[in-house]
Amino acid sequence: MTTIIHSVRLVDSGILTDDAWISFEGTRVAGTGTGDAWRALSNRGDTVIDGTEIAGDGALLTPGFIDLHGHGGGGFAYDDGPAAIRAARRLHLSHGTTRAVISLVTAPLETLERRAAMVADLTATDTDVLGSHLEGPFLDPAHKGAHDEALLRHPEPAAVARLLAAGRGTIRQVTLAPELPGGLEAISAIVDAGAVAAVGHTGATTDAATAAFDAGATMLTHAFNAMPGLHHREPGPVGAALRDERVVLEVIADGVHLHPDVVRIVFDAAPGRVALVTDAMAAAGAHDGHYDLGSLTVQVQDGVARLAGGGAIAGSTVTQDTALRFVVSTGVSLEAAVLALTSTPARAIGRNDLGRLEPDFRADAVLLSRDLEVCAVWTDGESVQA
Repeated sequence: MTTIIHSVRLVDSGILTDDAWISFEGTRVAGTGTGDAWRALSNRGDTVIDGTEIAGDGALLTPGFIDLHGHGGGGFAYDDGPAAIRAARRLHLSHGTTRAVISLVTAPLETLERRAAMVADLTATDTDVLGSHLEGPFLDPAHKGAHDEALLRHPEPAAVARLLAAGRGTIRQVTLAPELPGGLEAISAIVDAGAVAAVGHTGATTDAATAAFDAGATMLTHAFNAMPGLHHREPGPVGAALRDERVVLEVIADGVHLHPDVVRIVFDAAPGRVALVTDAMAAAGAHDGHYDLGSLTVQVQDGVARLAGGGAIAGSTVTQDTALRFVVSTGVSLEAAVLALTSTPARAIGRNDLGRLEPDFRADAVLLSRDLEVCAVWTDGESVQA
């Protein structure tokens, strides 16, 4: 089936193109162009969509958003199994997130093995599930954030191997504190298994973070959060990541985790290397109240999630379209903000068929109004309810 979407401003690969059109053939992008050239391609029976009729004047079309780091939404936590993952994904899909990595919080090793295997099974049936992200248990207790300190452990080779084996090649990212005993060796094992090693929940110095990146780590988990800050005499993990062109920095743009000025600084300092993630927990798109995040209790008030014991920030309640609007409000260009939701996260996990609206890429797209409100979503060329 052919779908043609026309009369839109196309924002793709860091470029904005006015009066653009795009065509999908089945699950793939077939072509793009400008003006009325799409008319020559249109045949009886094709689905032809005028973007302005749905999203109004100034309608924008972007690739589908990709979330590398989230824990749930719509009242459901990813740790609770396939039904909960699908329910939470429906919420995020309606906000433009067409593909997601399923983040799993720290748990006993046997539990994490079961959950990683469960996500591996889902990747075979649910194409929007890209694999899993193990956020723990190899974290620094002093920077544990919303993780149960009693379950944290050093990245012993056997433990790392067990988790990687459980994921059967579908673990996309493992966050760890590289300064822990065995940290650098674990990074090598993770990378050798085809996953991304990410520095996070860490007390690493600049030198320790640099050593981690030299060992193969290519991501910084939620930059600035659960790690030392950027100090003028000790730049720490953030400074090491900002100057290393190999590293992608996750940013949670919810107005809680980072000041707006810091968000803009990161975009300026690391162009093309920012991935906007939600780190969303179950309360995203749901109500305030009590929730569970792994083994810990979270209180959500006015949309801000904090541990009931201690008050540490416990993930976010943001969706990626909200993050887009927030980032643009800080002065970051629309093109750069969209890149951080699409092409950059796809590249970070080696998915060269996602994140762009070019021929042969997956036909994932989001139609937004001039005010960046989601009006329509397509995944694999099929329209889904926004």
